[in-house]
This record gives sequence, structure tokens and C-alpha cells, in this order.
Amino acid sequence: MKTLAALVFPEFQTLDLFGPLEMFGDQDNELEIIIVAESGDPVKSRHGQYLVPDRTLKDGSDYNYVFVPGGRGTPVEEDNPAITAWLIEAGGKADIVMGVCTGGALLAKVGLLDGRRATTNKQDFEWSLPFGPKVDWVPKARWVEDGKFFTSSGVSAGIDMSLAVIAQEFGLEAAEKTAREAEYDWHRDSNWDPFAQVYGLV
Repeated sequence: MKTLAALVFPEFQTLDLFGPLEMFGDQDNELEIIIVAESGDPVKSRHGQYLVPDRTLKDGSDYNYVFVPGGRGTPVEEDNPAITAWLIEAGGKADIVMGVCTGGALLAKVGLLDGRRATTNKQDFEWSLPFGPKVDWVPKARWVEDGKFFTSSGVSAGIDMSLAVIAQEFGLEAAEKTAREAEYDWHRDSNWDPFAQVYGLV
């Protein structure tokens, strides 16, 4: 059984997290999803719901997959040494590291995306750039894959990225079945990104 650690923090974006976890959760015979937070206290989402973590940062960093949502609470503007240390350690060990929306900015800030291509929420694209001066930011992309790192555009784009990861790790048939059962219209082209134009990035 492989493990996916999903990092949460106060004011995380709900669909950033739960959209992809809906997809990954359908791989329940092969994948265990673990919610990780700085403490064991319930974590309030951007929209007011509380999520109880399964583990804390101190409980270890050995996971096959690491997943980071975004949201207005993404801890990038102020240093958080505990989260930084955990992401560097867990991200270094993981087979795949994923960031949705401004979760990519957090991965960039801790240095995991240095020298790599990445993308993020197009509404917050310019805001994200200073957190990753060594990152090759891609302004037009639904998601970007560079080695073991996957980063997506905003919110719903994380679902498309997650299905791409599922196809790679568990097979195309598994990804297609998951999308079909969710009645989700999977955008398979990682370059499909009408929002880059909406926000004047291209």
C-alpha cells in the first residue's frame, strides 16, 4: 500500500485539496491518504470547514507521494521553519511531489522547484514569482510535469493534474475509470489553459 501525505494549513482552498483527493481516494486498494498538519488540532479551510489531521509534521516524512494545496493561507509570506523542514525532507524522499495553485509557490519557496519548470494559479501568477526566483515559471499550462514534480494552475486544475499522476502511477484505465465515475470532463492536455489569457499572461 502506497501512501500520500496531503499537507494542510489554516485557510487552505477546499477544492485544491478535496478535488484531487476525490480522484486519489478511488485508488483505495493501492493508496492510503494521510492528512498532515503542523499540529493535531482541526484545521479550518478557506470556506470554514474544519479538517482533523491524521498525523503531524513530527510523525515522520516517509511517504510515496506528497501533495500541497494552495489557498490564501498558503504559508509563504512568513517563514514557517517546521513546514519548510518537513517539505524539504518529505519532498526529497517522495516518488512524486504535487502542488496545486499557490501550493506551487510554497514548493518553490522551500527550494524544491529550483531549476525546474512549474506553474501556479493564473490569478496569482505574478504574486507567486518572487517566491521562486530560480524556478522556470510557465505562464500558460493547466499543469506542468518536471521530473517527479507536478504543479497545477488554480483550484480545479488540480483535478486534471491528479488524474495525470494516477494515469502514470496506476494506469490510464484507472484514471479514466475514476474520471468517468466522478462524471468529470478530464482535460488531458496539460497545455490547455484559457485562464492565462484571461489574466493577461500571454
